[in-house]
Amino acid sequence: MRPSFAPRFFERLSPYLPARRAVAVTLPLCGLIVAGLIWRETGFEGFSAGLLLALLPVPFLLGALRWVDAQAPKPWRALAFAFGWGACAATLFALVTNGLLVRLLTDEAATIAPTHADTLELTVIAPVVEESSKAVAVLLLFLRRPHAFHGILAGIVTAGVTATGFAFTENILYLGSAFTQDRAAGLGGVDLLGSRTAVTFFIRVVLAPAAHPVFTALTGVGFGLAAVLARDRRRARGLLPLAGLAAAMGLHSAWNASASMDVFGVCLVYGLVMIPVFCLLCWLATWTRRRQLRVVEEMLPLYVASGWLTAAELPALVSPRRRSLSRRLARKEHGYAGWRAVADYQAAATSLALLREQAERKAAGPDFAARERELLDRVRRHRKLAGPPTIAAARSDLGFAIAG
Repeated sequence: MRPSFAPRFFERLSPYLPARRAVAVTLPLCGLIVAGLIWRETGFEGFSAGLLLALLPVPFLLGALRWVDAQAPKPWRALAFAFGWGACAATLFALVTNGLLVRLLTDEAATIAPTHADTLELTVIAPVVEESSKAVAVLLLFLRRPHAFHGILAGIVTAGVTATGFAFTENILYLGSAFTQDRAAGLGGVDLLGSRTAVTFFIRVVLAPAAHPVFTALTGVGFGLAAVLARDRRRARGLLPLAGLAAAMGLHSAWNASASMDVFGVCLVYGLVMIPVFCLLCWLATWTRRRQLRVVEEMLPLYVASGWLTAAELPALVSPRRRSLSRRLARKEHGYAGWRAVADYQAAATSLALLREQAERKAAGPDFAARERELLDRVRRHRKLAGPPTIAAARSDLGFAIAG
């Protein structure tokens, strides 16, 4: 079924998108090819060192994105696909296309001098190619998993996970290459502290580990805004993702351009561009999380009236602290199964409220009834374990409960 919120071009494209089985084969194949290319560039030692160093920021980035998405989490398969696409397919496309375009644009028949190839690749080709390749994952999930796109937060998380995968593979290449160059220069042990490896690690892992997620999150914001607009606003829904992609390319280009500047220039771009955009995205994510709970408070009484929920549960579903307390009480009483039941109960209730709000804004697709029934079934399935701790948390004195 075509997602109703997609612009006309995307609706026509939807039937031709790759099926799940094709993706399950293609992504590992792309990953093997990318690994082979990096291995050839860095050698075994460089690849191993780059892999270990590139892994360090990944748990923190994914953990932060998962926390942001905790109230109405995306299906883990969708997030695994996003990470795999960024780490495998997008990086392979970028590795092949970046070099190819540089050669085409700087050969003897071109008007661009070969001496400008590095600048061209950093500020024009790489931002366009890399952001476009990462945006494909967001587009595919936008079309194939419309129920996972409740709004801006869904776009930020999907884009952020995709970009985290891309940055992980790219870091293996850069850190592995730096390590190989240092070993060729005879550096090792303590000498590596002032080496290319240390500088590369500081810039890519310490100074700006979230650079790629921040770039691509702008694309995600565009898709998220498109998802919440009314179905009849097709032009806006088509233009918003493109505007987000253009913003991502521009920010990526500005950051790459700083690589050719002195330390003052890098600090200027970092302080006046990267940090403000990062803070803006953090504020937007925080505001959206709060808005989700307001939507829960406004929409769930409809399901209380029809008997799917009880009024006694609502205070624990609209408060982050009481939601957390509900999960702790369930774990104490029933172990992990209880914690899991309450977590899924809360996610289903939140998604139900967001879906109902989309319907009232005429932004829900033709599969609204089926999605609503699926979420109501999840609520009913977990009600036995999740209901009592949810009600207990709603009635609890939070100060006493937390102190205890």
